Amino acid sequence: MERLMVRYFFALLVFALVGTWIAVADVHAQGNKVVATDLTQVDADYYLMGEYVGYVDGFGEMGLQVVAEGDGQFAARAYRGGLPGNGGDKNHQFTLKGKVDKEVLRLESERFVITFEGVNAEVAGQSDEDRGNLRKMVRRSRTLGRRPPRNARVLFDGKDASSFKNARIKNGLLQIGTEIIPTYRDYQLHLEFLLPYMPYARSQGRANSGVYLQSRYEVQILDSFGLEGKFNECGALYRYIPPDQNMAFPPLTWQTYDITFQAPRYNRAGEKICDARITVLHNGVPVHSRRDLERKTGAGKPEGPIPLPIKLQDHGNPVQFRNIWIVDQTRREATPRNWLTRPIW
Repeated sequence: MERLMVRYFFALLVFALVGTWIAVADVHAQGNKVVATDLTQVDADYYLMGEYVGYVDGFGEMGLQVVAEGDGQFAARAYRGGLPGNGGDKNHQFTLKGKVDKEVLRLESERFVITFEGVNAEVAGQSDEDRGNLRKMVRRSRTLGRRPPRNARVLFDGKDASSFKNARIKNGLLQIGTEIIPTYRDYQLHLEFLLPYMPYARSQGRANSGVYLQSRYEVQILDSFGLEGKFNECGALYRYIPPDQNMAFPPLTWQTYDITFQAPRYNRAGEKICDARITVLHNGVPVHSRRDLERKTGAGKPEGPIPLPIKLQDHGNPVQFRNIWIVDQTRREATPRNWLTRPIW
């Protein structure tokens, strides 16, 4: 059974929007540094960016992630077996580079040349022999729009943000730079986030935010689409543990985190006797499973027995959130000895 239950959609309407293509085609010439928070603000390159799948002779099933880097420049990452979370093998991957010339995108690697026309891509060998075709696909997280269970507390529903400190709402979406007012020790957290399209930005400057659990442990948010999946990229426990695989979707695509967190345990002397534990599903796929955390991450606050707020980090990029809810899983424990007993999840 596939680990990720997603629905594929053909991206046929994208290139039918000829008027949109013409309206934004002059962005490269102007040299504008695009920061788009919705599709009305994107440049022409955005519509070539995305995920492609198909069979390639001599390689097998290929999943290709194409990334816009500004001014008609592109990078891509290809996986054998399909896309990450849908059969893609992270141990068998390679990268491509290329650019748009006369409205045609051409990507090259040592083995393949891939040219794009509409929602299709033709794959050839370096001797120009036909090797196969790819088709653009749009994936959706299987937990997108997940409804809170009866025992959940809804933190943000698009209207009421009273559970957050200094909350800002724009067009029904929660903005960065806020924290949850109640504190929780053990919990299951669901949230959905939308990353801006920033083709000229690189590395940590590209749609950066984070979910700070207890203000100590950061699950990184970043536009890491088409990247390797390192310890400072999306889904990572920031600068500590990389995700098991890079499940980042393209920017301006709604993504999900489903996080199960159990706080560390301390005895009456204030000594830590059990590490924190975390499971993270990124777009419905486990990227950390029952992971023990021996320390805080990055710039998180020092560990301690007192729960601290969950924060949505403001890193200066317009990341937005919706559908946030939490299930409090804290249990009363009669003695410190019981703190050593963990639920299995």
